[in-house]
Amino acid sequence: MAIAKAERLMNLALCLLGTRRPLSKRELRESIEAYLEAGSDDSFNRMFERDKDDLRELGLVIETVENLDGEVGYLARRDSNRLPPITLDAEEAAALGLAAKVWQQVRLAGAASGALQKLRAAGLPEDVDPYEAHGALEPRIPVHEAAFEPLMLACRDRRPVAFEYRKATAAHPETRHVEPWALECWRGHWYLAGWDRDRGAERVFRLSRITGKVRTRAGRYTAPVPDVVTVRETVAGWAGETADRSARIRLRSGAGYPLRAKATAVRELGDGWDELEIPYGHGLDAWLVEFGPDVVVLEPAELRADVVDRLRAVAKG
Repeated sequence: MAIAKAERLMNLALCLLGTRRPLSKRELRESIEAYLEAGSDDSFNRMFERDKDDLRELGLVIETVENLDGEVGYLARRDSNRLPPITLDAEEAAALGLAAKVWQQVRLAGAASGALQKLRAAGLPEDVDPYEAHGALEPRIPVHEAAFEPLMLACRDRRPVAFEYRKATAAHPETRHVEPWALECWRGHWYLAGWDRDRGAERVFRLSRITGKVRTRAGRYTAPVPDVVTVRETVAGWAGETADRSARIRLRSGAGYPLRAKATAVRELGDGWDELEIPYGHGLDAWLVEFGPDVVVLEPAELRADVVDRLRAVAKG
């Protein structure tokens, strides 16, 4: 939502909530600067009706009544727009308090701190420590990538973005134009899911591979946003988490510890090499390329060919 419209809706809501009697459209127009600048009566009437509908859609209960002068008036009674009291037991309050302390980023820290204060007021006892209530567990969601904050805002505001992205198999980054849907953290790394306009398909991007600044673009989304965005499932598929086959590789001794952690079998070959069996799923070729000369694919042949093709593409770049 544009800042000007959000401010106009806020001013209208405050007028309707702050009055003790119904206010006519004329009075509301004289009280809100944006309505005074609307121009003609028709422009104002259209703007007011849209704003009134938007506030009702957001949950504000607006009554339409006839005032003493015979004009139609509007007001939002406080008792009709008051939320019921929040009641939390110790477990619920501790869990919410724990969640409020997760974020460490500057932009989110203030909101989380304010939420924690409200939780205290709503029933979180002062002597209940969320960490102690959950076995001294103190969660942290690390965010080191500069792209996180602008992408988070772009996902929230539904704004297209452009950024330079370097694939694992590419020597140089390339520009990607994306309609961002959701951000998700998986095993310590942040990923963005969205619609890649250049490729006309859904894509997932690892934030650590975004170089330079994320630039927002004007205009609306061109593709529908799915109800469920499966970021984690997509990345897990890249890593072979959902694989139902096995690949056999040679791995240099003392190298490739992430591969060793996934191996279902390891055999020493001598001469500084080991043989591993690892789960084989979509995207495994891109992952193996990251280990360079420390990995040699033995089978299946299709995986070996994919890895060779990716290495050749890098060499040409």
